[in-house]
Amino acid sequence: MNNRFVLISGCSGGGKSTLLTELRARGYPVVEEPGRRIIAEELAAGGGALPWADAAAFLRRAIDLALEDMAMAEIRSGWVFFDRGLVDAASALEASTGEPVLHAICSGHRYHRRVFMTPPWPEIYVTDSERRHGFEAATAEYRRLMETLPMLGYDAVVLPKSSPSARADFVLATLGDDNASTV
Repeated sequence: MNNRFVLISGCSGGGKSTLLTELRARGYPVVEEPGRRIIAEELAAGGGALPWADAAAFLRRAIDLALEDMAMAEIRSGWVFFDRGLVDAASALEASTGEPVLHAICSGHRYHRRVFMTPPWPEIYVTDSERRHGFEAATAEYRRLMETLPMLGYDAVVLPKSSPSARADFVLATLGDDNASTV
């Protein structure tokens, strides 16, 4: 387990990126969501590894990128916050294809034991050119992750529906008892 790598996951459109923007403004390193980066690259290049075109190819790329992100983050010191990551992609690939990748991939590449989850929040949920799925699909994704995380030995900590600043305070206070060094 890498005790310094903190995963922010949960419901699409639940405020993850906004929270991570707040944490970055406070001086913490943040790793951008693999899925959003892949979608931007694929759209720019006219590629097909998109969640609405070829979900399996998209998720395999997201797994590869999440592994690269974790390796590159090793040079950082202190807390490193990840906007989604390996667990999200592997869980989604296994759920959509039945390939038994979740435990095989995630057991050797770990985040901090506490994973912070943005709950479904319909008042702030929006779709855009990169998030084309509806709120019901986002909620199903959240439920799947809430079942998956404990099976992988993580404690899922649900974030309060509050301002980005209050959420960042909550995350940092929750982590406050933990040591940010590599174990």
